[in-house]
Amino acid sequence: MSAAAPLPRHIAIIMDGNGRWARLRRRPRLVGHRAGARAVRACIELCLQRGIPALTLFAFSSENWQRPPEEVRGLMKLFLGVLEREVDDLHARGVRLRFIGERARFEPAIRARMAAAEALTAGNARLQLTVAAGYGGRQDIARAARALAEQVAAGRLRPEQIDEHLLGTQVALADLPPPDLFIRTGGELRISNFLLWQLAYTELWFTPVLWPDVDAALLEQALADYAGRERRYGLTSEQLAQGGTEHAA
Repeated sequence: MSAAAPLPRHIAIIMDGNGRWARLRRRPRLVGHRAGARAVRACIELCLQRGIPALTLFAFSSENWQRPPEEVRGLMKLFLGVLEREVDDLHARGVRLRFIGERARFEPAIRARMAAAEALTAGNARLQLTVAAGYGGRQDIARAARALAEQVAAGRLRPEQIDEHLLGTQVALADLPPPDLFIRTGGELRISNFLLWQLAYTELWFTPVLWPDVDAALLEQALADYAGRERRYGLTSEQLAQGGTEHAA
């Protein structure tokens, strides 16, 4: 890929296939989740090397709480261990880490580590790394609508003032550019309640490769595919050629 090829400002990823990866090896599902940590490191490394400023990873959805209790407990233990091991290195490399989603159902020890990681890395700007945990896109939009409704009830806002822009200021990641590239591994062809508002004009890229097998070469394939796409944002190719890109900003 040439040096002039456009790069996404923000990549969003559904990390799918850990369980199937483990099942193929006749191992417990948690072994697959542990193996997936390598692919997370590969993604972070790619963004740092390429100068991609934002990466959002779907780690645990609001629906995942319905999984078998032993798997949820194992995931929480793994999540806590990753936080304890990786945060100092992320901080040293200029990564800002934050979490989106409902935290109330997480154990107090995990919530404390999440808050500590966010506080430690708050001043970093080389990469904005967001982990969606206990997150759902519909939940996100409902929370944003509730926040605006509370402002209307308090008399600080009139209903007719609410538009797409105002609602967009209340959803998660409102301070970041919307994702330019969405990647889903594992072969499923859906977005599974992930960043429903934010993905409106995102380029979607799917691969059958299971998440633990993702490496830099595969991620470069996704970037190459993205670079070859024409992003029209509802305009025609002719309008884009004439400089009609205001919508993209």
